[in-house]
Amino acid sequence: MAKELGVGIIGCGNISTTYFSLSPLFKGLKVLACADINMDAARLRAEEYKVKAQTIDELLANDELDVIVNLTIPDAHFPVSKRILEAGKHVYSEKPLVLTLEQGEELRRIAKEKGLAVGCAPDTFLGGAHQLARKFIDDGGIGRITSGACYVMSPGMEMWHPNPDFFFLPGGGPILDLGPYYIANLINLIGPVKRVGAMTSMASETRTITSQPRNGETIPVKTPTTIQALLEFVSGARITLTASWDVWSHRHANMELYGTEGSLYVPDPNFFGGTVEASGRDKDIKPLENWAHPFGIANQESPSGPRANYRTAGLADLAASLIDGRDARCSLDRTLHGVDVMTSILKSGAENRFVDLTTTCTQPAALCIEEAQALLK
Repeated sequence: MAKELGVGIIGCGNISTTYFSLSPLFKGLKVLACADINMDAARLRAEEYKVKAQTIDELLANDELDVIVNLTIPDAHFPVSKRILEAGKHVYSEKPLVLTLEQGEELRRIAKEKGLAVGCAPDTFLGGAHQLARKFIDDGGIGRITSGACYVMSPGMEMWHPNPDFFFLPGGGPILDLGPYYIANLINLIGPVKRVGAMTSMASETRTITSQPRNGETIPVKTPTTIQALLEFVSGARITLTASWDVWSHRHANMELYGTEGSLYVPDPNFFGGTVEASGRDKDIKPLENWAHPFGIANQESPSGPRANYRTAGLADLAASLIDGRDARCSLDRTLHGVDVMTSILKSGAENRFVDLTTTCTQPAALCIEEAQALLK
């Protein structure tokens, strides 16, 4: 296979700028074209990033493209990814991959039939902080993980997003929007999940947008906005996960894992960097010694200061896996297991019972310093 894959992008909204601007950091990728149902949006991005603007049909028929990145809204992920596969192209999708397990299994069937690969964000678990946490766990730093707690909570999306409607409709909500970061990292750190139980609720049946340009407009809420879940892992660990858009402030850490020999404090899985802390049986919590992982080095300014942002690392790893003939870390099996976890959590909340998962996966291979460096130009 060629040492560089031609990349097309479908969906030219806000998230597309991340893929356009960060993909040049990586080997094996060359973004050549983009498409959107709104051709004005496609032309705008094409002009901004010096690529070709095409209709979706033209993009799918473009022989220069090997893999197409699906950046459409969540409800469109399945039909668009299905069309990409049917056109004979590899797929890399933004999260969530699909909204139902059945949709994911259909993508798996088509991909297997055509000998194509499917990958999916999030790839933040490849970040320097989370790979340091993975190494510490793998080296026995806290012994066997027995339990833990994860929290991702805020007042919601209507304060900053210009069109927040879809966040509050079926297919949205905090577990499908933000849950993928936490679940992907838990799979990275602990492995697959066996069963889940959950309680779900919503604080209000409507939300009032306070962002521009729709300030003051009321939108309906049709999906749970607070989810309190318990995940039992195949390893025996039991982790709680609370995801909510009904919380104005809190003091919970993003992710804490408790083992037989100590505790591990993992930074926000929505980001690549951050400080990893740990304690042993002495209860003395200290930062782990920082390491020179390339995906932990700050490369962007943000309102909270410099941060590491290497989104598209998962796409680059997918390209490398196709070139090298190995397993991709953001693989279909792992992301589909994540979908199974999330949809089973929502099912448990709706049906008031524990739900056994029907899928499983392996932990992704750890991404060491040398392997991460090899993905970069």
